[in-house]
Amino acid sequence: MEKETKAQRVAATLAGLIDQGTYVPGEKLPNENELSLQLDVSRATLREAIQILVSEGRLRVKRGSGTFVADPLNRAAKAMLSMQDMKVTLRDLYEARMIFEPQAAALACKRASDKEIKEILRLGKKVQQQIKTDPAGETRIASETAFHSAIIKASHNRFLANFTPIINETLEKTFDMRYNLDVIAQDAYNDHIMIMNFLERRDAEALKSAILIHLRHALWNENISLND
Repeated sequence: MEKETKAQRVAATLAGLIDQGTYVPGEKLPNENELSLQLDVSRATLREAIQILVSEGRLRVKRGSGTFVADPLNRAAKAMLSMQDMKVTLRDLYEARMIFEPQAAALACKRASDKEIKEILRLGKKVQQQIKTDPAGETRIASETAFHSAIIKASHNRFLANFTPIINETLEKTFDMRYNLDVIAQDAYNDHIMIMNFLERRDAEALKSAILIHLRHALWNENISLND
């Protein structure tokens, strides 16, 4: 675990004063000299702490006027807007994956060597273990990216291989959104079984359908519509 910095501790103290009502929404904070004396910290540390709270939407800085406590309603609206922006980005990413990934998987069924199929299945089993032990962890993201990317690589189409970063970005943004992750993990676990079975049998049409189902499950679970 990373050690908390002095600026982070000061930011937490200042946030506590705001939550307690010492400083209310819309109120201007004391000037830098006064506030640094009040909190018994250097001005440099105070500036860092204020920047932390500004980035969190707790404070806002008006040039030439000072630092003010942010309106919680505005913070909530901003958070909702950010969530909506993320959903739009995810919708576009999933839409792109639905265009290229099923066909790439079908090609992999036809073109992959037995050695490549074996490696993909190994990576798939690794993902399944990660889903069970740490479904929202960075290792799970990396292992699932490796699994899906290996399928695309096995299509032996160099152009399709250029799309693999889209998979990683989709997964990262899904976990950043922190929405319905338990359900997403369970569906992914079941979908991966289906994907691996069809790949092992080299059933191209069935695998295309399995990939589409997998992506559709993700869209449903994240409450994202392609019809917007």
